[in-house]
Amino acid sequence: MSRDPPSPSYLSTTSDDEEDPHQTLIPQNETKPPPLHPPTGPSVFEIGRTTASRITRSAASPSKRCLILAVCLPLVLVLLFFSLDLRRTFSSVLPAGPAATSDRMREAELRALFLLRNQQLGLMRLWNSTLLSDAGFGSKVNGSDLSPTPSPVRSSNLSDVSLREIKSALLEQLRVNREIRDVLLSGHGIGNFSELENNFGPEFDFPNFGSEICKKTERPTDRRTIEWKPKKDRFLFAICLSGQMSNHLICLEKHMFFAALLDRILILPSPKVDYEYSHVLDIEHINKCFGRKVVMTFEEYEQEKKGSKLEAVWPEDAKLKEPKKRFVGDIMPKFSSNEEVIAVGDLFYADVEEWVMQPGGPLKHSCQTVIQPSRLIVLTAQRFVQTFLGGNFVALHFRRHGFLKFCNVKKESCFFPIPQAADCVKRVVEEAGSPVIYLSTDAADSETTLLQKLVKLNGEEVPLVRRPEHNSAEKWDALVYRNHLGGDAQVEAMLDKTICAMAKVFVGSAGSTFTEDILRLRRGWGSSSSCDQYLCQGHLPDFIAETD
Repeated sequence: MSRDPPSPSYLSTTSDDEEDPHQTLIPQNETKPPPLHPPTGPSVFEIGRTTASRITRSAASPSKRCLILAVCLPLVLVLLFFSLDLRRTFSSVLPAGPAATSDRMREAELRALFLLRNQQLGLMRLWNSTLLSDAGFGSKVNGSDLSPTPSPVRSSNLSDVSLREIKSALLEQLRVNREIRDVLLSGHGIGNFSELENNFGPEFDFPNFGSEICKKTERPTDRRTIEWKPKKDRFLFAICLSGQMSNHLICLEKHMFFAALLDRILILPSPKVDYEYSHVLDIEHINKCFGRKVVMTFEEYEQEKKGSKLEAVWPEDAKLKEPKKRFVGDIMPKFSSNEEVIAVGDLFYADVEEWVMQPGGPLKHSCQTVIQPSRLIVLTAQRFVQTFLGGNFVALHFRRHGFLKFCNVKKESCFFPIPQAADCVKRVVEEAGSPVIYLSTDAADSETTLLQKLVKLNGEEVPLVRRPEHNSAEKWDALVYRNHLGGDAQVEAMLDKTICAMAKVFVGSAGSTFTEDILRLRRGWGSSSSCDQYLCQGHLPDFIAETD
């Protein structure tokens, strides 16, 4: 709590100002000064002296003195008795002084803080037990949990709704707990909990709200994997045509699985018909993870000029709106061929087994994640975080362009009005205890401006940080421009993903493959948080437009 600064010495008041203001008032008990001319009649002192002389004369005889003593002594004793009793009575009834009252209030407040701390610990234990329920969700094969880190959105059955309501209520009580603590501490001029612990001992060591709520999730210890040991003269040509870069990366991940099953080296698509993957991916990193050559660029293979006639393996799938789910037993016989180069087509929509998309992937390797940004992009992202964000930030992928119509045709719309989205973001920021938000978005300035105005905590705006335009005075993006990659749309998109993957907490857009790729990176790098979620997860938009 801020306090008014003391007045500087050169602003001290004059001697007139320093006088006690009460000196100009007349106290109620003050006697009036004697009159200038005393009355002419006998004074009260003269009457007192006359009365005293009469009593002296009357009490001169011994018999009268004994009588007076006999009457006065019991009266004195009675008065003395009652005076002592009343003193004891008043001492127990009269309120204590200001110092004693202040001590009692301080003791009561500290006791309340101690109880609040115990309440918080109990709520934390209950909260952590709800996380165990989340971790247990996933498919199992041979008794092993193949997806211990599930996608944030789950089926809306009754048990999930009840769990969500319990978690929401727990978080609300933890917020109330913190507000009460803040109020109690403000009266003592204590600004933070570490100061409270230093003053009154470790029993007042309150856990940090954000660090306790938003814990990092553990990487799975057991994965179902297969080895990728390709033959040196057999190749699988990747074909990825659906959507943009994020879709193509999902397609490549599935191609790697197919190549491993078929013991073939994967050839990346040509930049003439696809993206320049060498600009955004660390291709050498992939080969190092497997300890052998498993992936090569189209340029590397182009010199050999080898190919074969491509035919559809499952022509019946071409007539279906959604491809039929295929298993390992279906794939290997169909694609077992002695041809040097084969292709299986675009695999983005291939409905493969769940364990193929598990954290870390289905292939046995020595890295955290196989498909990851190039070293240049990772370094640039780290420099940006060090320059603008620091280690404690929330990342928000706020998809808007083309998302309104896409979401509204779904059973549960994922396009939220700005005020509702701002409320959801505020809750996450409060849970994480982060002072800043990194915003990755394709939204118009009118939308982001309104979002910034509405995302407030304690009456102050929480900064929404976006990557600024290139400025030669800033050195965080120097590597990108030194390597002539500045302005490359795919490099900038991968840079956004990398920054989001480094956040303490990530909030994504449901239905976006851009968000899914960030979640994949976070799971692989071990940066996933228990607070990672889709925007307004578990809620519907409070207003949904009609479809055209």
